[in-house]
Amino acid sequence: MDLELYDQTTQGATPEQLKLVRDLIDLAGQTLKLKDDTEVSVTLMNNDAIQKINEQYRGVDRPTDVISFAMSDDEDDDPIIMDPELAAELPLNLGDIMISVDKVAEQAAFLDHSQARELGYLVVHGFLHLNGYDHLKPADETEMFGLQRQILDAYGLKK
Repeated sequence: MDLELYDQTTQGATPEQLKLVRDLIDLAGQTLKLKDDTEVSVTLMNNDAIQKINEQYRGVDRPTDVISFAMSDDEDDDPIIMDPELAAELPLNLGDIMISVDKVAEQAAFLDHSQARELGYLVVHGFLHLNGYDHLKPADETEMFGLQRQILDAYGLKK
């Protein structure tokens, strides 16, 4: 996976947090059998920053834990006309994942598990959304959450 990782937190993400994000993105990409040059970005931020994004794009004026912006969601977008051979050579850009490290800490304490487990959960959750997985219907939820659990368990972040 070609990961762009941004740390916009005020306190600075730890090397362990950055490694966790990199490792889980790689593992999730391998699990979904994505090409090595598939692109994704992850930004770690604080509650204030994610609240502004949540308000601007979702109309919800409060911080959230994770927001994913897919480059292609198969809705509302006109198809891009491109030579199929050229298109096959270009890397796939999945989109952007934004995670509040403040929410990671809050939710880890509330759920009584490690911050690493919570951060890992949010990374994988956001990544699966970028790949078209959702949890609006019970069958879709079962599939998405099962895949999340599989990836987190494989990494050693069991619940």
